[in-house]
Parts: sequence; structure tokens; C-alpha cells
Amino acid sequence: MLQTQNLDIRTITMGISLMSCQAEASSKMAAKIYDKITTRAERLVAVGEEIEREYGLPIINKRISVTPVSIIAGNLNRDGMVEVGRALDRAAQNVGVNFLGGFSALVQKGTTKGDEALIQAIPQVLSETELLCSSVNVGSTKAGINMDAVGEMGRVIMETSNLTADRDGFGCAKLVVFCNAVEDNPFMAGAFHGVGEPECTLNIGVSGPGVVLNSVKKHPDLSLGELSNVIKKTAFKVTRIGELVGRVASRKLDVPFGIVDLSLAPTPAVGDSVADILKALGLEDVGAHGTTACLAMLNDAVKKGGAMASAHVGGLSGAFIPVSEDQGFIDAAAAGSISLEKLEAMTCVCSVGLDMIAIPGDTSAEIISGIIADEAAIGMINRKTTAVRIIPVPGKDVGGWVEFGGLLGRAPIMPVNRKAPNLFIQRGGRIPAPIHALNN
Repeated sequence: MLQTQNLDIRTITMGISLMSCQAEASSKMAAKIYDKITTRAERLVAVGEEIEREYGLPIINKRISVTPVSIIAGNLNRDGMVEVGRALDRAAQNVGVNFLGGFSALVQKGTTKGDEALIQAIPQVLSETELLCSSVNVGSTKAGINMDAVGEMGRVIMETSNLTADRDGFGCAKLVVFCNAVEDNPFMAGAFHGVGEPECTLNIGVSGPGVVLNSVKKHPDLSLGELSNVIKKTAFKVTRIGELVGRVASRKLDVPFGIVDLSLAPTPAVGDSVADILKALGLEDVGAHGTTACLAMLNDAVKKGGAMASAHVGGLSGAFIPVSEDQGFIDAAAAGSISLEKLEAMTCVCSVGLDMIAIPGDTSAEIISGIIADEAAIGMINRKTTAVRIIPVPGKDVGGWVEFGGLLGRAPIMPVNRKAPNLFIQRGGRIPAPIHALNN
């Protein structure tokens, strides 16, 4: 599994509460945040590397998530938020982690002054920092969808793209718009340390598309029900490794163990693709009719197998379909086998949502807001987490490519339906919660 099937621990993410860092002045708050993170996470990277050596398990990322900044910095204006964002990035660089998440706001039911200041600051912060990630939760099953925030996030994404035009809109790769965001997600760019979490905790994100692919390929004649059992057993093994690493890291760092997120998180590496699993189940290519059904079966089997392997499963837990990070999806998008609309349909049955999708740089903010609204509606109605991480690439159109490198990969620019939802987005207000939200 380790040597030939790309099995790894995708991330150890330390969650740190910043509630004790509140201050009237942005400079004082920034200093307190920097000091707390660099103290709490001082040994995170070293311990991760120590576990890699001891157990022979690759741990790809060491990350930090913090309390949503709009909560602890609600008294700051836009400039103050920028100062805090810079301090967070400096802290992440000091301790040597790959990313830090939590420049976030939860606005599913409305915005505070702090939320507004943070959202206004997102484009500048993401253009000036390297490791800081941002997220905004615009909807939930309980609250409905804040369409004013949806409209604003379309504009924020476009501004972020334009401010990082020299890097093909890379700032947008660090920005996620959620519905039903969870408090213990270890995966970037959407990780934040929820207010219901302890002072400090360790969350583990496992992966293993290559391991699942190998298991499926070994059984070409099994029925789908039998294959589901094979995938469950494989997910159990993968999750047990995450549980082991989490317990060991927790003990070494003297930090409570939080959850294992048992998601299948692909990479651009050959043999580490969720799309390839779907093809191994019997599809000519992802995007073919039957793709959503295959993904539903895969996602369910992964959850069932993983849930038996850990006492504390959480995060997002399922199969991810980030286009630029999965070679199978990259190839399918380049060939025109899969469309934005088909990807949206697939998000009804898998983890998260429309992820790492490159679109033409001249796409309007209203169209992006419409994409966000559709994805949020899927999450709201289906009681699941959904999200949009979409990248308008300045100066490029359908047929072009964007290169981010590393785990973020590369992607073809995908076509977008150009019919305008402008009047719908401009109505604003809040889409009411569905009737099945009234279940107390």
C-alpha cells in the first residue's frame, strides 16, 4: 500500500483556539495570535517527521486551523483584518506548516461588522500571503442561504483572481465558499477550528485512492454489492492507520486527539485518482451516464468502512473530486467527457462540492454567485456539506490551461453556461430553510 499504491496520511492538522487573543487594537491582537500559534504549534512539524521515520508512514502535510477570525476580531475594520491575516501567515511560516486555515466568516444567517470587514479583506489578504487559507459559510440546512453573502462572494472571488493575475488567479485556490461547514475539517482550504472545539486538538486526514483502486481492480468479476464490501474493508484499513497516527501524535504533542477524516483525497500522481476508481467500476470515462451512481456507491462504502475503524470520525469524510488535483478528472475535463453541470450533479452524493475548477477569466461575478447558490442549495436540501472552490483564470479562456504545481496540480479551463442569473442574484435576501430543517 505504501510503496506502490500511494497510501499516505494526507494531513495532521492542529486546531488552535484564538478566543484568548482578542484585543481592542489590531496590532496587539496580531501579536497575541502570532505568539499563541508559534508556541502551540512549535513542535508540530518535527513530531510529524518523527512519526514518519518511526512508522514508515508518509505524512504529506502538516497544517493548522484556527478559530474563524471574524469571531475573534469582530471589532476590527478591513485594515485591521489585513494586519491579522499577515500575522497568521507569518506564524504559519515560522512553524513550517504547509497551510493555515481560518481566515473565515460564518454568515449563513446574516453578517456582523466583523464578518463584513473580513470578507472585504479577503482579496488583499490572499494576494499578499502564501500559506493562509480563507473560507466563508453562506448557508446551512437550519438557516437557509444568505443570498446577499452569495452575491458578495462572487465579487470577492473575481477580485481575488484579478489581484493574483500574475499567478493565474492562484489566490482563489485558497478560498472556499461553504454550505453546512463543519468545525473539525482538517483539509484545506476550508479548515477552521470551530467554537465548539477544545483549546487545542489534532485532526487527521487520511487518503488512499490508489489502495481502493487496487482493491477494485483485483475483483473484475464481482457484483457491485460485493465490490462495496471490498471497498469497506479497504477503507477500514486505511482509516486504522489514521487512527494510529492521530493517537501517537496526540501523545507526543500532549494535545487531545480530535477526529479522523476518512476522505479519499486524490493527487495528480498516477495511480492516486478517484476518477480511476470510478472507471475501474465499469465506466468508459468519468462523466458518462452512471458516474453519479458509481460515486454514490464509492462514497457510501468508504464511510461505512471508515466508521468502523475509528471512535471519532468527523470532518468531511468521503470521496473528493477536485478537478486539478486528480489526473483522471484532468484528462476527462480536457477531453470534454465531464462538464461543470455533471460535476455539480456528482456533488449530491460525495464530499464537499465543486473543487479546484478553472473557468474563463472573463466570467461574471453574478455567474460565479449563481454557481455558489446552486451548490449551497444542494447542501442545504440534502443536509450535507457542499462548497465551491472555483478559479477564474485572468486572460485565459476555454482551451487554455492553468498550472499550480504540487498537490494543486493543473487543469484545463472549463466552459461555463453564459446565461446570466443577474436579476436572481441581485434580489438578495435569504432563501428560507427547507421544511425538514424543523426537526427539533
